[in-house]
Amino acid sequence: MAELTRFGISIDDRLLKRFDALIAEKGYGNRSEAIRDLIRGALVEEQWAREDEETVGTVTLVYDHHTRDLSDKLTEQQHSHHDAIVSALHVHLDAHNCLEVVVVRGKAGEVRRLADELIGTKGVKHGKLVMSTTGRELP
Repeated sequence: MAELTRFGISIDDRLLKRFDALIAEKGYGNRSEAIRDLIRGALVEEQWAREDEETVGTVTLVYDHHTRDLSDKLTEQQHSHHDAIVSALHVHLDAHNCLEVVVVRGKAGEVRRLADELIGTKGVKHGKLVMSTTGRELP
């Protein structure tokens, strides 16, 4: 097991009470777990900011599959980026709308450009990129 270091912090009492309420709501066992998670989150965000850093993520798309040629365009874009696309999940939401979740992996800048291309395709109603980390750099 990794060596643990204890440290203290000074914090406004009102802020601490709000933090305690938040960590209870989120289900953390204690403050240390919540603070470790916040630190990891900040480190992952810093990792995404570096264009050449290896990242993973998901691109979520909602679109009307009746929009002319849209499904074909999205499929073609995915095929042209087959090296960055790990998997795709297609869900029929109703008689018209579909949800597509595309799992992507690659350099942060390339992943962002691919996501922008998919989300910016004419006919996509909503899209969102959620980036994460490969986990290699996190303890």
